Amino acid sequence: MKQVMTPEIREVMEAVHYRPAVSVIMPFEPKMNLQTELSHALKMAADKVERELKEQYPGEAGSLVMQKLRALLKSLNFDTRKKSVAIYVSPVFEKILYLDIPVEEKIIVDESFEIRDLVYCKKQFHKYLVQLMSGKESRVYLGNSTSFVRLITNTPESVLAYKNDSPEKVANFSDMSERKEILMEKFLLHIDNSLGLILKAYQLPLFVLGTDRILGHFKKITRHNNAVVKYVHGNYEEASVNDLQSVLAPYISDWKKVLEINLLNQLEEAAGRKKLAAGIHEVWKEAVALKGRLLVVEKNYMVAAQRGGSDEVIYQLNEPYNKYSYIKDAVDDVIEKVLEGGGDVEFTEEGVLDDYGHIALIQYY
Repeated sequence: MKQVMTPEIREVMEAVHYRPAVSVIMPFEPKMNLQTELSHALKMAADKVERELKEQYPGEAGSLVMQKLRALLKSLNFDTRKKSVAIYVSPVFEKILYLDIPVEEKIIVDESFEIRDLVYCKKQFHKYLVQLMSGKESRVYLGNSTSFVRLITNTPESVLAYKNDSPEKVANFSDMSERKEILMEKFLLHIDNSLGLILKAYQLPLFVLGTDRILGHFKKITRHNNAVVKYVHGNYEEASVNDLQSVLAPYISDWKKVLEINLLNQLEEAAGRKKLAAGIHEVWKEAVALKGRLLVVEKNYMVAAQRGGSDEVIYQLNEPYNKYSYIKDAVDDVIEKVLEGGGDVEFTEEGVLDDYGHIALIQYY
């Protein structure tokens, strides 16, 4: 997975927690909208923050944060080509981030900054791998929304490279079809070994294209079924790059579905390796120990909790009973701990992780 711990995110995460902390995440496309319209939307957001500050923090700290926020809004760069903006301000910290993707407006006044939404905004990208196989050759592509590039691998791309492989095993075969099957299996095994290295380097959703016969053989020998989002049946031996993009278009049009299948495949594989924690209690324990490689969580899942007798233990609550050990949202704390440990975070729609207690953590292995 692609790392999300950019220097900008790290700076916001490591900011001192000091109430009140205001997070404002908004659409911001000056090239598409009149500046007066954007200015009006920003003023409305500022007015909303001011009302919440007066209600929750009526003293000097609230007034100071409001002054800093209005000053930041006046300093915004209307010449940017970005699509959104995230503004973070507290009595001791301030930061403006211009983002590359569209967002919905969100305003939070709390004791810490809204890291969940920042990570969610920064995480959307469309990259995937394509393994094409035929009776004669193998090709691997790296695709995204704008390009489709062929990758160079160490595996011979033609089955003919295996024609003289282990001659003692095939020289006496009177049945040429049996010989072809042996060569094909060797070819596919080499493809699968090479694919393992590629998946380790890129860790992206994988589409595998080939004829019914080739895919049938490949499914029997591959060690990477859990990485495959979709097997696409057909003869694409003579297909151009444009042809392949057209073939894949229906399968990648619903990108959320692609990511969902890919993530569920990864969770299943991790479970088989005994490297998966599921449910907030187990996930918290492993995240605190900095064992998290990939956190997968439903985007609106939140858990109020109480700290237990050790850092690794929490108890889920409906209402707080000890303000010194109360955790407003244990999921946000887990997100921060995973990022601090060099891990990654992915979000899903509600209900996708029902079988995992709405949150799951793949450990390093």
